[in-house]
Amino acid sequence: MTPQRACGFALVAAAIAAAWPPTVGAQAIQRSLYVSVVNDAGVPVPGLGPTDFVVREDNATREVLSVSPAQEPMQIAVLVDTSQGARNVIQFMRQELPAFVTTLTNPNESGAKSQVAIIAFGERPTVFAEYSSNPKELQKGINRIWSTHGSGAYFLDAVFETSQAFKKREAMRPVIVALVVEGGELSYRQYDQVLDVLRAGNAPLYALMFGTPSSSLTDEARNRNVVLDRGIVATGGNREQLLAPSGLGDRLKLLANQLTHQYRVTYARPQSLIPPERITVAAAKPGLVARGTPVKEQARP
Repeated sequence: MTPQRACGFALVAAAIAAAWPPTVGAQAIQRSLYVSVVNDAGVPVPGLGPTDFVVREDNATREVLSVSPAQEPMQIAVLVDTSQGARNVIQFMRQELPAFVTTLTNPNESGAKSQVAIIAFGERPTVFAEYSSNPKELQKGINRIWSTHGSGAYFLDAVFETSQAFKKREAMRPVIVALVVEGGELSYRQYDQVLDVLRAGNAPLYALMFGTPSSSLTDEARNRNVVLDRGIVATGGNREQLLAPSGLGDRLKLLANQLTHQYRVTYARPQSLIPPERITVAAAKPGLVARGTPVKEQARP
């Protein structure tokens, strides 16, 4: 072998060695999820790490890089049914919501405080209390919660308008919690309109439903059920059915515990011009349920 060819082989070998092993940063980008992991009683499970999560994008398993407590403050819209059909549950909302918003607005371990808003949807959606971390200010909104005689529920409109408002506010960790009475729906928007804006907003939808679902539904009520079924799954939220309104306090306490004890799960995604259509997360350990919401990407300067 001539000295020139030997030198060429050495340069090629050096280049290959410099590029090996491949790094995650060179071949993939990082994405994150806010994830709740609960046991069969709905209680958050602490102390989990990367090997305890399975993240998939369009059924392709991704490498979980890190897991840490979610410390970013939330922007939580509490949607309350103030229609005539809610008259028998209003007292329970007024009684149990103060402790719920107080828990959510307490500072977390990093000192950050989440913000809560109270929005009524008996008749047209109306803001009773703007986003605030002050329980006293939020109490003023709770005090306005009364059933409106002769009114109907506009739940889908409330979800749609709240999701759009999150976008205008550039909310980084939005959440929707809805207290809804089973029954009529007067919103004029179709389920696909609501689902599109809900998915785009990266806000998990948590619904606490009062009463027994009816088997006889109007088109508007069917639209509502589609949003509740598909929207909750797509956003990583949850739906609970309350047959008795007296159980609201326990459900709100459990939900507040879940929201304030989430994980931030970061994983590697291969470089691609086509984003995934579906992202799912599961717990690796049997008996645990994981629900995840993609972290909103910050706009590049």
